[in-house]
Amino acid sequence: MDDLVGKGLEISVVLELLFYASASMVTLAAPLAVLLSSLMTFGSMGERYEIIAMKSAGISLRKLLFALSLCSVFIGCGSFWFADQVAPKAFFKMRTLLRDIRGQKPTLAIEEGVFYDGFDNYSIRIGRKGHNNVDIYDVLLSDHTKYQGNITFHYAKRGKMQATDDQMYMIFYLYDGFYWDESTNKNTADKNPLVRFTFAEEYKRFDISSFKFEKSDDNFYARNNQALSNAEIVKMIDTVNISIVQNDEDIFKSYLASCNSYKQFVYPNNASSNLSKPLNTKDTILNHRDIKEMLNKVIALKNDFKNSFNMNKEYKKYIRSNVTSYSVEWLKKYVFALACIVFFFIGAPLGSIIRKGGIGVPLVITVAFFSTYFMLSIFGEKIAKGGAVPVWFGMWLSTLILVPICAFLTYQASVDSALLSSEEIHKKIQQFNLKKLFTRKKNESTSTDA
Repeated sequence: MDDLVGKGLEISVVLELLFYASASMVTLAAPLAVLLSSLMTFGSMGERYEIIAMKSAGISLRKLLFALSLCSVFIGCGSFWFADQVAPKAFFKMRTLLRDIRGQKPTLAIEEGVFYDGFDNYSIRIGRKGHNNVDIYDVLLSDHTKYQGNITFHYAKRGKMQATDDQMYMIFYLYDGFYWDESTNKNTADKNPLVRFTFAEEYKRFDISSFKFEKSDDNFYARNNQALSNAEIVKMIDTVNISIVQNDEDIFKSYLASCNSYKQFVYPNNASSNLSKPLNTKDTILNHRDIKEMLNKVIALKNDFKNSFNMNKEYKKYIRSNVTSYSVEWLKKYVFALACIVFFFIGAPLGSIIRKGGIGVPLVITVAFFSTYFMLSIFGEKIAKGGAVPVWFGMWLSTLILVPICAFLTYQASVDSALLSSEEIHKKIQQFNLKKLFTRKKNESTSTDA
């Protein structure tokens, strides 16, 4: 909201941004919707004993789940298609539009009695504005173009402010005022004259083209992993892997170049020297200056190679992190698509067990399950990007934890277990009589005091 307020944006631009932003939420909303709808549906059917009636008619819960599981598979496939084809394009447009909005200056809104500094190197204060927002009175304009503080002013008793037809400039017409200048001249530092004169009419023009919102068509976010489909991600991973191989070859070439340079310094290639003998042999006499120069060159070569090796090592670490990010985004689309099926086999059996419809209890259970799943997904993604575990394990961690829960709930519902039913839980609470427990403790304490 801080990026949107005060920018003078059209309502169509704001709605467009919200539309693109909502598209990125579809992949998260689909599993949540499947879980809540299955809980409400089967909870309502169980509450009205419709599931019992179907079982008595020979329709088992497995058959009922099979028909609706095909629907959840269809929703999962649609979620994957949307995440692979639509969401990347929406993310690209959203980030580009948001970048343009962030670069947009606040809208031109000059209030009465307040200094407005939206113009470059100028600040203006208007004492009062007319009803037509054109006539202005008691105008004080401070000029900071000389970068010497508040030493240059324009004051007018009245004036007008109008924008040009193309909305590129704002023109201030000032009447019956004076100009005040206390600036210093660097060429004549010993003479600092005060300049003051009056005027009957003056105008100032300010460029306001930067206040006009314009969309950009650049590809700043085109290579972002969230703006790519899975096919494009695979190509990017191949490209990055080629860069890793090329980086290893560059390191090897740098090592060979350093070795060759070292050989040229230690074994100079000239006619009078023998390449099989180094310069420090008995046949060659070196003075102290030559030895020092040779050692400095060798140390410089060593430092150059070390710096080059460290730089290539950091670059290799960076591009490997890019591979991890692309792999995470590639797997994430499959994970959230499969979550639609997983949550169906959590919501449907649990709804038939608890036998509570409506929006209350199913919503609480949905929030609890989905919050746990979402936190596990974020945790797995973080440890995968950090390199603590393989990427596939980190991304499938939340699913691996929920699958046993699906199997357990489906089995409990198929055998008509009352382990998690609301009636059974209510009976357990009634059996655990808290009032009787506290009464017994009170009687025991009274008898002890007596």
